[in-house]
Amino acid sequence: MAGRTARRRVLRLTLADQPGEPRADLLAAEEPLGIRIGGQPVSLTMRTPGDDIDLTAGWLFSEGLIAGQADIASIRICDGTRCGHGEHEATGNVAEVTLRPGLELRPDQRRAFLTSSACGVCGKTSIGELLVPGLYDLSQDESLVSASVLAGLPDALRAAQRVFERTGGLHAAGLFTAAGDLVTVREDVGRHNAVDKVVGWALRAGRLPLSGCVLLVSGRASFELVQKAVLAGVPVLAAVSAPSSLAADLAGEAGLTLVGFLRGQSMNVYAGQHRVVRPAAQPAAG
Repeated sequence: MAGRTARRRVLRLTLADQPGEPRADLLAAEEPLGIRIGGQPVSLTMRTPGDDIDLTAGWLFSEGLIAGQADIASIRICDGTRCGHGEHEATGNVAEVTLRPGLELRPDQRRAFLTSSACGVCGKTSIGELLVPGLYDLSQDESLVSASVLAGLPDALRAAQRVFERTGGLHAAGLFTAAGDLVTVREDVGRHNAVDKVVGWALRAGRLPLSGCVLLVSGRASFELVQKAVLAGVPVLAAVSAPSSLAADLAGEAGLTLVGFLRGQSMNVYAGQHRVVRPAAQPAAG
């Protein structure tokens, strides 16, 4: 498995500096990760190498293939010699999953979920398959978060993005307490992968449900990201960009607080407004 960055030669051009200057540049690494269950290929996703066990565990949970950490007997990243032969068998590019005894995939689950770094629901055959039943009731989570805390989260997330600082080419998902303290952060070329890495970390650490937490994503809030947050029991999902209409609808139905366009001192709250503590109105000057 390669590292999280890759060095390439580029031609740096500016209008004031022609014909340009050759230089080295760092890019965010992107490689395929195949996921197998009992030797059976079930997924191929493009991701940034690193935290692959967390990514695999989070993907299994988000797809409804497991209900918790106890359903996983083991996850190992193959070294290219012990996992047989097939596509993407390069070192570190296959995650081999063994489920607990007695738990097997249904025949309809034994198919490949061909995904990309931009789409976590590619390969789904119907809208009905997008809806994965949740385990946690968000309506019971009475956590509150102040608007001022939310406003400070993007800067905190950016400060924790180590690879982004070097490449400028990664999405991030950061888990925070309602008080604004950073719990963990994961980066990836795919927004859904970054969230799966956070969820997988929480699953393996016995932290689910993520009650009282805020999940911040560096891009937009799509349906898939809202569903992943709901499945993990996160009461508040915030994004620096816009949500989709389906994401806002699902958030409202599930009892999730959904915040979008979180930039500077402003934000839009699309669902679950009751969890966001707003600044007190200033009395009018007499």
